[in-house]
Formats: sequence, structure tokens, C-alpha cells
Amino acid sequence: IRKGETVFVERPVVSSQFLWNALYNYRACDHCLRALETAEENAQRLLGKSSLVLPHPEQCSTRKDLHQQCPRCQVTYCSAECRQAALEQYHQVLCLGPSRDDPTHPLNKLQEAWRNMHYPPETSSIMLMVRMVATIKQAKDKEWWIKAFSQFCSKTANEEEEIVHKLLGDKFKGQLELLRLLFTEALYDEYLSRWFTPEGFRSLFALVGTNGQGIGTSSLSQWVHACDALDLPMLQREELDAFIDQLYKDIEKESGEFLNCEGSGLYVLQSCCNHSCIPNAETSFPENNFLLHLTALEDIEAGEEICISYLDCCQRERSRHSRNKILRENYLFTCSCPKCLAQADDADVTSDEDEEGEGETDDAELEDEMTDV
Repeated sequence: IRKGETVFVERPVVSSQFLWNALYNYRACDHCLRALETAEENAQRLLGKSSLVLPHPEQCSTRKDLHQQCPRCQVTYCSAECRQAALEQYHQVLCLGPSRDDPTHPLNKLQEAWRNMHYPPETSSIMLMVRMVATIKQAKDKEWWIKAFSQFCSKTANEEEEIVHKLLGDKFKGQLELLRLLFTEALYDEYLSRWFTPEGFRSLFALVGTNGQGIGTSSLSQWVHACDALDLPMLQREELDAFIDQLYKDIEKESGEFLNCEGSGLYVLQSCCNHSCIPNAETSFPENNFLLHLTALEDIEAGEEICISYLDCCQRERSRHSRNKILRENYLFTCSCPKCLAQADDADVTSDEDEEGEGETDDAELEDEMTDV
């Protein structure tokens, strides 16, 4: 595989958008997570500026004329195909119908409890679990789906406890039990009874916490890529590039670092990729939906292991000690990639980046990383 080539494109076994999306007035297709807002609406929301007008609106790929809603609960999809796919896989079980705004409905109680104990940046662990159960409850071949979910790596009881503690914090035991009771009230199924026991629920929670991959969709990003590909006279190209550069600077000033991770999913092939601090491949979502593309960062020879990074670019530049501190806290292993082995004799000192933030560990950032790989 040559550098820049696609290693594989993968569809998730199950996915869901974050429950906090609605709070930020962000909407994605409830099935494939394609952004439902136009590029201009995306930029206006992130800037807090409704008067913004984007040039070249024809480069926006959002097709609002194709959007459809579930006629019973008004959940929105990007197309008739996604509405039908959701209906066939899990939505018959999860459709709230006229109870969508009823706070006493068991599913609404579960979602509200999750929001109250898990503030942004979010991992959509609970809704991935909900869709896993709904998929099996609705399936004709239940064993096929159980085998599909069993492909994801699991942990020992102690490791599961560490992962749950990381996701839910100091009160995790009480919070986990509350979630389990609400989860049971909303979805209990005799066929899956083990998943509703304290041990089974913790295992399920740890499984999605460990294997969940963050999914990033953005109609603005799609528009920028389309504009980059335009064949324009030099002066127009310079003006458009300057406009886009300034737009991103203004967005960062208004909304912080531009983040477009709006959901997570479980991917069989991606979950098999091990970590390296010098990865030879990376994941992306260039189609503005849940289709994960794994792309080679360098030439990969036949038989060579494909590795991605569980750390972001800035974290990978930190010291070996700092990198492994993050990996141990979030993924429960010590890295032995070529970079870490080469730095094995380095002193166990914390990187300057860590020292600057000493006393204020980036728990939120690290927590979000749990769904990014």
C-alpha cells in the first residue's frame, strides 16, 4: 500500500450521535451522522453570527430536499435510504412516537441521566449500548449480531472498573448502577439478560468505552475541500483562501478549537488496529458521514502491521513518559512502539506541555480521546 492510498473503508456495526448535539443546535442524520445543516449554517452557528454569507454556496454538499423525518417521532435523516436502514436495524424498538418530549418515558429518563452525569466533551457510550440492544431485540438472527459485537476486545473485571471510573468519575459506582436501572427499565430483554446484570452492564459499558471511535462530520469542512479544488484565477484564489483562513481564526476565537466530532461508532477492522506513537495510517471521515476511511501515512509493505495513533498530534510530540501516562490512564497499556523503545533510556520527565498544565489534568480532553480511536 502506497502513502496516501486508502487501506480500507468501513461502515460501523452500530453508531449514534452525541446527546448534547441538540443543545448546541447541531443536527446530524440520526443514522449515518451526515451533517444536516448547510456549510453556511454550520459557520454561522460556530461564529454566533447569523448574517455571515459564504461565497460559492454551490460547493455545499448538503441536500435539504432529500431530508426525511420519522413520521411518528420526527427524528431526522439525510435521506430515505438512511430512514429505511434505521427502521430495519433498530428504530422500531427505539421510536418514541408521541412520547418523544415526555420526560417520564424510560428512554428519555435514561438520556437525561446520562446528560446530567456526562458533560461535554461527550462520549456517546450509553446510546451505543442502547442501539446494540435495540438491534438485537429487532433482529431475526440475534446470534449473528451477538457474534458481531463479540468481535470487539474486552477487558478483565479490574480493567473494566478502571475504564468505567475514567468515564464516570469518582461517583462511578452509584452512577453506573443508576444507569443500569434506567437502561433495564427502558430496554430489558430476556434474551440479553446478562447485559442487564451489574457485571454484564459494566462489561458492556467498558466495551464501548474502549472501542468507540469518534465520528467527525462537518458540512463546512466539506465546503472548504470543494473550494480548494476549484480552478480559479490567481486573484480570486488568494481572496478565497484569505477568507477561509480568517473564517477559521474567527471560529476558533468564538467557539474554541474547531471540533467536528459529533458521534461515535463501533468499527470491527479499525478496532483491530494497534497504537503506535509513529503511526503508518490514520482514520478520517471524508464523505461527511459514518464511513471510516483508513489512509496510509507512509508506504506499508505486505505483512507489515497497520498501526494508528490513540494520541492526537500534540500528544505524540510529548516525552515518552508523558505519552505513556496518557495511554496507561485511558487504554491501560504501556507503549512499546519503535519510538518508545528508542526513548526507553530517557529520563522519566514530563513534557513542557504537561508542566504548563500541571494541576489541571486535561480530563475532558483525555476522556474525549477514548472515543477517538
